Amino acid sequence: MDSPERRSLGSGVVATRLAHLWLPFTQMREYERHPHTFVRGYGTMLEDVQGRRVYDAVSSIWTTVHGHCHPRIVEAIARQASMLDHATLLGAGNPVAEELAERLCAISGMQRAFFAGDGASAIEASLKMALQYWQNAGEPQRNRFVRLSRAYHGDTIGAMSVSDIELFKKRFGSVTFETRKYEESALLEPDVAAVIVEPLVQASAGMRLVPGAEYERLTTTDALVICDEIATGFGRTGTLFAFEQTPLRPDIVCVGKGLTGGTLALSAALVSDKVYDAFLGGSGERKQFFHGHSYAGNPIACAAGLASLSLFEEEATLVRAAGIAAAARRRLEALRRHPLVREVRQTGTMIGIELHTDGWPIAHTLYDAGHFTRPIGNVVQFVPPLCSTDEEVDAFFDSLISVILSLSQG
Repeated sequence: MDSPERRSLGSGVVATRLAHLWLPFTQMREYERHPHTFVRGYGTMLEDVQGRRVYDAVSSIWTTVHGHCHPRIVEAIARQASMLDHATLLGAGNPVAEELAERLCAISGMQRAFFAGDGASAIEASLKMALQYWQNAGEPQRNRFVRLSRAYHGDTIGAMSVSDIELFKKRFGSVTFETRKYEESALLEPDVAAVIVEPLVQASAGMRLVPGAEYERLTTTDALVICDEIATGFGRTGTLFAFEQTPLRPDIVCVGKGLTGGTLALSAALVSDKVYDAFLGGSGERKQFFHGHSYAGNPIACAAGLASLSLFEEEATLVRAAGIAAAARRRLEALRRHPLVREVRQTGTMIGIELHTDGWPIAHTLYDAGHFTRPIGNVVQFVPPLCSTDEEVDAFFDSLISVILSLSQG
């Protein structure tokens, strides 16, 4: 067995093993040239095994809201772990899941919360929910889905099927099902079960922006409307949920990522009474939702979610998010005019800088300058924690502009 590489970190010793870990969406042969192993997080910063501190400019892929290891969330996790670590939601509730469901419904305008694990799990639940909704309603022929061009909803089979990024989907075509493009679809076709959309920002498409008016047609459809707020929810676009800035009146809202402040995996499909009521009936009718996850509504994760929601009020998170967005907007103006920049896209704190060159060399150089981000092809992401200061925003853009200038001159 290979001996682990050992490096000193403060007063402790940390061992890393690169030989056995397989990272998602990562070419491991390339990773060996630029390995990053994070061992500690605090506030907006991550610290790697070498003791280097870097600004988490992508919120650990859009999850970290109030900063890493926020003491209020850490305390809530520890307190709950000492009381009830886990209990199934299959036929039994628990107080923290019940309270979080109530809070989520109050802030979203929905009526029920169906908990899942990660974001893709919530999407899978919503798709199956839509299919069974129409079966319970006596219209089983409604079994087709409509989605946006360039959509991305996750990497499980159903989520891939309602996605439209060829690089992520094409090689798995033998197990996905056909879906229709919203831009080309007649929404009143009698076989449409649901339309699934990402409100305002298609994050995995390189922060592609979709104007709110594009969803106007969905105000008259009788198909179910599913809003995927996994990336856009919890303040990322300036409001708590992006659909608030559109004409959309969703039947199902999928949330995840920032739901626990970015600390633990937890997601939910929030539904209207219209959807929920279709699953009520006698035990012999078999109308109950035939779907569930072992760790759905895990009490520790729900406790983190409750603490995170409280912090939105206690720390005026949406106000700080508006400040971050304004600070970034000022710096983006200079970037728009640079010859290496193809396009700049921003909604709230979701920002993509599309370049005329590959984004990875820039990301590697930014890391050396103290900033961690992960490009989407040639799009450099800036999706910061919502507790970031204007000084941290400026420092990121100072480094980014410096790197781009050096590339254009070299």
